[in-house]
Amino acid sequence: MNNSVGNTVRLIGAGLRALLVLTVICGVLYPLAVTGVAQALFNDKANGSEIRDKSGQVVGSSLIGQTYNLPKNDPNDAEEAAKPDLKWFQPRPSNGLGSNSVNTQYSLILSGATNKAADNPDLVKLVEDAKAAVIADNSTTSYQVKPQDVPADAVTSSGSGLDPNISPEYAKLQVHRVAEQNKLDVKQVERLVEQNTDGRTLGFMGEPRVNVLELNIALKALSKN
Repeated sequence: MNNSVGNTVRLIGAGLRALLVLTVICGVLYPLAVTGVAQALFNDKANGSEIRDKSGQVVGSSLIGQTYNLPKNDPNDAEEAAKPDLKWFQPRPSNGLGSNSVNTQYSLILSGATNKAADNPDLVKLVEDAKAAVIADNSTTSYQVKPQDVPADAVTSSGSGLDPNISPEYAKLQVHRVAEQNKLDVKQVERLVEQNTDGRTLGFMGEPRVNVLELNIALKALSKN
C-alpha cells in the first residue's frame, strides 16, 4: 500500500514537473522566439500588413477590404441602405465589409460568401441590381459605361467577402467618375491606377490586381496637391 502511494506521488510529481517544463518551453520560450524572428525578419506582415497614410496613421490592412460609403442620415437605422461615396474608388460588393469613415477606420461585421447557386433568383437579382448601379454611378457627362464593360468583380463578392483588391479593369472603369468627383484630370487618375496595379505573383500566379485602400490613399494625396 505504501509503495503504491509512493509511486503515485512520484508519478504526480513527475507529471507536474513535465507540465511546468513544457509550459515554459511551449508557452513562453517558443512564442517569444517565433515573435522575435517574425518581428526581425517580417515586421510588416507580423503586425498585420498595416497600411499607413501620408501622415503615418494606420488606416487599415492590405489584406482586408473596406467600404467607402457616405454617412447614414440615421446611424442607428440598420435598415437604411448605405450609399457609396463616389469620390473614392469602390471595392467589390460584399456584405462582409463593414462601413468606414473615409479612409481612417473600418468596422468588420462578418465574413463569408452568399452560398447561393449561380441560378438562384435572389443572387441573379443582386448581380443585375449591382450592374445597373455600377453603370449609373460611373457614367459621366463625357463617359458612358456600357453593360459589356462591367467586369465580374464589380458585381460579385469574393468567397470571404473581405477581398481588398479589384481588377485593373474595374479600377479603370471608375477613373472618369473619380476624376470628375475630385476635379482631377482623367490622365492623372489613369496614371494613379497604373502605379497602383500589381502584376501576377512571381510573374505567373494569380491575376493583376489593384489594392483599393492603397489606391484611395494615393488619390487622397493627389487631391491635396
